[in-house]
This record gives sequence, C-alpha cells and structure tokens, in this order.
Amino acid sequence: MTKIELVRIDSTGKKNIEDAVCEEAPLTIYLEGKELLTLLCSPNDLKELCIGFLYSSRLIKSIDDIKNIIIDRQNWNANIELNKKMGNNELIFKRLYTSGCGKGTIFYNAHDRVHKIKIIDNARISSEKIVALMDCFQASSLGFKETGGVHSAALSSGDDILVFKEDIGRHNALDKVIGEALVKNLNMKDSIILTSGRISSEIISKAESARASFLISRSAPTDQAIKLAKELNLTLIGFVRGKRMNVYTANERVT
Repeated sequence: MTKIELVRIDSTGKKNIEDAVCEEAPLTIYLEGKELLTLLCSPNDLKELCIGFLYSSRLIKSIDDIKNIIIDRQNWNANIELNKKMGNNELIFKRLYTSGCGKGTIFYNAHDRVHKIKIIDNARISSEKIVALMDCFQASSLGFKETGGVHSAALSSGDDILVFKEDIGRHNALDKVIGEALVKNLNMKDSIILTSGRISSEIISKAESARASFLISRSAPTDQAIKLAKELNLTLIGFVRGKRMNVYTANERVT
C-alpha cells in the first residue's frame, strides 16, 4: 500500500488528509520467451502468483514443471522457463475473459471440462467451525482494513489457516494461495478454500485444480458456479456472515 494526500468531505466540511491506497502493477508473464498475458495485480508475492496462475490454468501439472522464474520489478515482467518444452497440443488453449474487474484472464483447454474429477471424500466440518474460520480469515485481512481495496483468499486444513494472501484481484489472491501451497508442498486435497469475493465459475475451476473439498465465501455465487460445484461434488458455501450461511452444494459435509 502507499500513502497519498486527498481531500476528505464529510458532515464537518472539507479537510486535507493522508490516506492509504492499494498498489497496482501490470505484470506481463513470458512463458518460454513468448508473451502469455498481463495481470493487473498487487505487487507482492509475484512468484507465487505466477506459479498458482500456471497451475490453476492447467499450463503446468506440478511445480516441478518449472525450471526457473525471474521477476523483473523494474519492467514488471515475469520470465518463466519450463523443464519440459510444451508441445503444440499442449498449447491449444483459449483465452477466457473473466467476470472480474479489469477483464481478468484465465486459460483453459477444451478438454478440461470433459475430464473433471468428482470429489469423493469423507470430509466434514461443523457450521460453528466455518463461522470461526471466517472470523479468523476476516481478522487477517489487514490490507482491506487499511485500504478497503483488496480481496483475500486463504487455504485452511479446517483447524488453522495455512496460507493467507491479498490482492486487488480475487483471482490473483487465490492463485497466490495455490502458488505458495505448491512452493511449501502443502497438501491441498480435501482442504478448505476461503475467499472474500464473489464466486464465479472460474473461481470454482481454480478450487478444482487445488482438489479442495470446500469453497467458502462471504459473498454470493453465480448460477454457473453452483452448477459446476454440483458437478464436481464440491461443497460451496456463500454469504457466511455472523452465524448465517448458505450451503449451495454437497451439504452433507456440513454438520
């Protein structure tokens, strides 16, 4: 975040103040020397963002596929080299403009939706634990408290929050979480993903890549997000506020 001078107008009139605003940077990702895309993001945890983005977009299968990542903060570039060169078939993907502000982008292969892996597990969590996790999640969002301009995402085992990230983009925040989990070799299977933002189908797709069993948010899901979560048998929970919540899919996991 950065400090700026501004004019505050309220019931007492005008006054000059200094306030905190969130930072934004255009990070252009180059994959094997070719420009892939530019992400508008918060300028922190950029390596984790790149790793998580490539993984959740199915451009890599594991962190071991990455040979090297060089972050150039002066020119806001990320140069990524893979251990194995991608074949032409692997590069047949489409660019999908997301529902996020600023037309965020994800990549998907037409075969991804055909080969969805349905979640089959015995994971359970109480509604009381969900409320406690969301309270802890919100308390961790210092960037939002300072600026009111960032989204948050987290990975939880059900007992603790293992990874917490913030970004101006809700997709970026989740990619940063996934990226750090891969760097730390954390087991994401059957885990819980927490997010502050609206849940759309591309957020469900990222949760699927992490093999999470639960996706929990303070905000609302879209109809396509609910449809996809149902197909995956992912427990989708929204509007977690106070002791209230809406469980949209796979409600048997919530006790």
